[in-house]
Amino acid sequence: MDKPGEEIWDIEISPRNNLLDLKLKDVWHYRDLLVLLVRRDFVAFYKQTVLGPLWFFLQPLATIVLFNFVFANIAKISTGSIPPPVFYLAGTIIWNYFSDCLTKTSTVFKDNSAMLGKVYFPRLIMPLSIVLSNLIRFGVQFILFLLLMVIYSIQGYPIQPNFYLLLFPVLIVLIAALGLGLGMMISAVTTKYRDLTFVVSFAVPLLMYTTTVIYPLTVAQAKYPKYSWLIKYNPITVVIETFRKGFLGEGSFNWGLLGFAAGATIIVVIIGTIIFNRVEKNFVDTV
Repeated sequence: MDKPGEEIWDIEISPRNNLLDLKLKDVWHYRDLLVLLVRRDFVAFYKQTVLGPLWFFLQPLATIVLFNFVFANIAKISTGSIPPPVFYLAGTIIWNYFSDCLTKTSTVFKDNSAMLGKVYFPRLIMPLSIVLSNLIRFGVQFILFLLLMVIYSIQGYPIQPNFYLLLFPVLIVLIAALGLGLGMMISAVTTKYRDLTFVVSFAVPLLMYTTTVIYPLTVAQAKYPKYSWLIKYNPITVVIETFRKGFLGEGSFNWGLLGFAAGATIIVVIIGTIIFNRVEKNFVDTV
């Protein structure tokens, strides 16, 4: 029984934070705001456009047409027995999900600075809304990938899905957590030092070439054996290669490398959480 005069609060804001506390209980309490932000981010992508939601399909299709022309026809980079369009689309949708999570999370507080000083809400909701809205976009593009896979299978190409595709949920969690962790690090720093925003804008597209979006890992190991370990141990490479192995039947897979990618992702999320919580109390003053 409550004592007379004792006040009961739904939310208690404390000045001291555990550096590893993501305040998931508060995030759940504000889940309606999270849903609202996810819907806003998703709709804002195609609102006031002529083609509307078709851009979810046109963007990756335009990318694989360009990749097919440049890397398959001009550079003559082999994609093995897999048709180049399916090969490129498999890497592109994974890479797009990671890069969108990272780049949009890195500026989320600057872009939503008007909200920060008005009401209290768990700041983690903002980067989480970016990850979830991009997950919906990934889902739409994944359907396009499945359609293309079926079309080429009917035409007789050796596309052979196998039991490795059961790892698909794990791969999505890994790529989302990696984008969220790195995004939290960068977003926390960019609230004070905006220079990092410019670094991210040109570094992320370049980072794509250190993954296997446009070439198989075996090609990198054959042509550049001395430096191929940089590509091999890239956590995004592991995700892309496992994704191709499961859905297309071609690609490299290694439990050790998948474990390494999972360990690296956990470390990134822990460091991102610590940095995020350290600077959270100063967001309103610095954004």
